[in-house]
Formats: sequence, C-alpha cells, structure tokens
Amino acid sequence: MTDGGARAILAPAKVNLFLEVGGRREDGFHQIDTLFQAVSLWDRVRVERRGADVVLTVDGPDLGPAEKNLAVRAARLFLEEVGSREGVRLDLAKGIPAGAGLGGGSSDAAAVLRALNRLWGGCLPRGRLTELGSAVGSDVAFFLGTSPLARGTGRGELLEPLPPLPPADLVLVLPPVHVATGGAYAALTRSRAGVPTTFGASSRLPRGWADVASLARNDFQDVVAGIHPEVARSLEALRRAGGRPTLLSGSGAACFGVFPDEASARDAAARLRADLGWSATAVRTLAAFPAPGSLDAPGLEGVSPHG
Repeated sequence: MTDGGARAILAPAKVNLFLEVGGRREDGFHQIDTLFQAVSLWDRVRVERRGADVVLTVDGPDLGPAEKNLAVRAARLFLEEVGSREGVRLDLAKGIPAGAGLGGGSSDAAAVLRALNRLWGGCLPRGRLTELGSAVGSDVAFFLGTSPLARGTGRGELLEPLPPLPPADLVLVLPPVHVATGGAYAALTRSRAGVPTTFGASSRLPRGWADVASLARNDFQDVVAGIHPEVARSLEALRRAGGRPTLLSGSGAACFGVFPDEASARDAAARLRADLGWSATAVRTLAAFPAPGSLDAPGLEGVSPHG
C-alpha cells in the first residue's frame, strides 16, 4: 500500500553535548562515545513521487554533485529496498550550513527516509529504516531515532535513546571556516602521537543540564581551535557572553553555548554577531522530532523554525 502525493518535513540540526574519540577500528572508522541533541535550526525537505529517477533541487548554497548528496543516496537505497521503479523529486531548502558539525546532510537523509516510508505506506519497519540510514552515514541513525537526545557509540550508529531534558536555550556561532571531518580526525591522531589516552572513562548519563555541564567535552575542540583561530575566537566569545558550557559541535566548525533563558540567548546572539562579524543564532533544544507531512515542529514552545 502506498500513499500518493508529497510529504514535507523539517530536518533539524544536532549538537554534541559530549564527544569522546577512541582508536581506529578495523573498518577504518573511529570508535566514539557521544551525546546527540537535536536543536531548532532546520533544513526543509519536500519529497514527491515523480518520474523514474531521483531528482534533487536545492534552495541554498551549492552542495556539490547530486550523486554524493546523502539525501539522494538515501532515496535510492529506499527505492531499491522496496523494489520500486518509481522516481522521486527532493526539494531541499537549506538552513543548516554544510561542514559545520551540525549534521545537516545526515538529517536530510533521515528526513527523506521518513517521508518516503510514509509515502509507501510505512512498508519498512523502523529497524530496517535505521539500517538503511546507517549505510548512508554514521549520524543518520540518530535522526531516525525515537528521542532527540541519545547516546551514540560505535561509529555513532549504536544509539541509546534518553528521556528528553527540559528545553534549553543555546547560541550557535558559525565561524566562516570549513572543517573537513577527515582532516579533523587526522589532526587529532597526530596530536595524540605517543600520548596515552583514555576512552569510555565515564558512563554517566545526564539527568539535567547541570549534569550536561559537568560532562561537557569534545576531543576535537583544542585541535580544531588550534588550526582555526576563528573557532578559538568563537568559543572564547561564547564564554565571555555567559555560555555555560561552551563546546565545539562534532568536528566543527560550529560552536555553541548554553544560556539561562531565551531572552539571554537572543541578546547574546545579537552581541556576538556584532562583535565577531559572522553568524550567531539562538536556538532551543527539541523535545521531539518533527513528523513527515507537517512543517510544524513539536517541542519548540514558540521558537520560530529559523531559530
């Protein structure tokens, strides 16, 4: 059974409240331990059954060849899995910058899989959909999960959904640099040469934002800030503005700080934009993922889709 027509969905960004990097595995990926948290910065994804191929249009910056786009790859995997010869049109309106450590490409891929499964009448169980997502990218499984807060291990695809924390107000700062994930891992490996490291030292999970502050860590942070002065400047500016804690997200370049309330976050974002000369925006943590078929995002409590 299929559901004709089109579906639209908001694809949220994520930040990492904790990110610990272990050694390289036999498959070439590094072992990680992280806390994913979805936030109210969005791409808008529209999926329509049309034609006999997967066609991508992008409203926003050039994302490179369509064949390498995670949303396109996810659509093709889904159609192959369900044995369909139909095509789909994917319209992406980008609000999440690429190469910032915010998971925009992975979130787009997950949104496409959610929407396609709805269009095809829910023919794939959640577990199989997650397997398809994990074949596309390590972070896709998080965006297909049941909770916007989850611990990720393995290469990030092994998830432990956690009860959402009370909504918190964050400021995202987006310095004008691109950090390649592979380069960040290589730099981290070089920095650790001959230095003993620990992995998995803490198994604590947060029960509140005070726990998040005590757990806050990103193994990439010092390395990336050392290579990119704009990242170091962003982190320091967030600290001076009152962010507690302040962290790099993923392998960067986006940085964020947690603020006491919406008013202080919006005020800090305005001052940081003026002081730094690049993008800073107030966002809120999500209490639930948006569902396909609606551009209404649950759990925002009045925060606009653009953060």
